[in-house]
Amino acid sequence: MSARLSLSLFRSFEKVVFKPNVGHVRCMSQASAAEQYTKVSEDEKGIRTIQLNDPKKRNALSLKMLKTLHNNLTSGVDDLRAIILCSTGPVWSAGHDLKELTSKEGREYHRQVFDTCSEVMSLIQDLPIPVIASVSGLATAAGAQLVASCDIAIAAQSARFATPGVSVGLFCSTPAVAVGRAVPRKVAMEMLFTGHPITAQDALLHGLVSRVVPDHQLEEETQRIADRICETSREVVAIGKATFYAQMNLERKEAYRLTSAVMVENLSLEDGQEGIKAFIEKRKPTWSHRNQKVH
Repeated sequence: MSARLSLSLFRSFEKVVFKPNVGHVRCMSQASAAEQYTKVSEDEKGIRTIQLNDPKKRNALSLKMLKTLHNNLTSGVDDLRAIILCSTGPVWSAGHDLKELTSKEGREYHRQVFDTCSEVMSLIQDLPIPVIASVSGLATAAGAQLVASCDIAIAAQSARFATPGVSVGLFCSTPAVAVGRAVPRKVAMEMLFTGHPITAQDALLHGLVSRVVPDHQLEEETQRIADRICETSREVVAIGKATFYAQMNLERKEAYRLTSAVMVENLSLEDGQEGIKAFIEKRKPTWSHRNQKVH
């Protein structure tokens, strides 16, 4: 690609990554109708925990659940440092609610379900903060898609993952988007064609999850990673996350052009210089978390 295209791409990217922070709302109250689908908490460090909370329906990603998740992921996030997704019950998420996918509901309703789901999955990677899946139990179909869409995924030893839609006559085409980008193609195709679940260790081997821990250590390990993220600059993490996903879709040389330009811009930020000065001076950095350029 030409240098002109590379510059044009960076300028478009810059508008998204290096934009000033906007005002935020930290109110965490949820409508009573939404509370049955998720439980949301937030600590003083800025770590929000979203717990899928519909165990009777195996935490199915119904349209109402998806809309609730969308709200949980977007409301008052400007001061957050990380989001943890976890669940209640033995099934992390069974994917879509099949009762919503009958002919009785109709094509328009079905379109709304899948459009909303795709929007939520894309939103996770578009957020400026890391989203961590903390997985216990079984994650199937759109549930596995949700895990694959997260930036980091920590799995309990007993966790299982599957895309079993083919067994009920509905191929997991939308879950395949996220799963197929997380694991090797032939592994994804075997999961999709057979519907057979894979273990947490196999998920780790193939890249669907970041690490596997004993069941009783899942919450502690997830919190440890979230706490570590909180020790870094929010602004630098936001730049890094956006850049990572942007460059993954580019040809190698173009990816290097983009990331080189972003690193130069990163160095011009207040926190970019603070981190380097702190390293040279052998002290801990004091982050401003601001999108403020110093040169």
